[in-house]
Amino acid sequence: MSLAHKVESSISESDYLDGEHLSEIKHEYIDGAVYAMAGASTKHNVISRNILTEFSNHLKKKKSSCYTFSSDMKVKTSDTSTRFFYPDVMVVCDINNNNDYFQNSPVIIVEVLSQSTRKNDFTIKMMSYFNIPSLEEYVLIEQDICQVQVYRKKDHWQSTNYFPGDEINFVSIDAVISVEDIYYQVNNSDMATYLKEKMEEG
Repeated sequence: MSLAHKVESSISESDYLDGEHLSEIKHEYIDGAVYAMAGASTKHNVISRNILTEFSNHLKKKKSSCYTFSSDMKVKTSDTSTRFFYPDVMVVCDINNNNDYFQNSPVIIVEVLSQSTRKNDFTIKMMSYFNIPSLEEYVLIEQDICQVQVYRKKDHWQSTNYFPGDEINFVSIDAVISVEDIYYQVNNSDMATYLKEKMEEG
């Protein structure tokens, strides 16, 4: 999902949370300001579905106690100030039992990039996410080209890039997923070229 525009400024955390329960539109909360969320593209939705499915199936097969959440679940961060975001996908192994509407201990967060979200995903969100003590990996997925960036705490938050033909080891949940599976049914030129070359080689 993408930030659309600021709709309210200088409201309290409790007022924001109360308002989200009643609102038909999702909002993110940054430094006391509330931002309405715009809709996402088909490619964005397909990529989010793919990674959510891959994570969920893997954790179920492992009989893991961790939970996979879609973009309907908020994450709360507390670095310089309290912020609430709606990640496209996140995995939480230490569930917040005090509030059903947000989590604060994800081990991995995934954001699918778009023109409207790119700046925030690489700046405000990235810095806020890196300050979550439980977080081990932050994943950024392009939708118009096939490129996945994984930032890992164990690598001092340095990124590693992955492309079609690569497999990604998500160390936080001990899962290996191919870039091809992440982009399954995604209609972009990179994927079309990769699948054509793969078919010709096979």
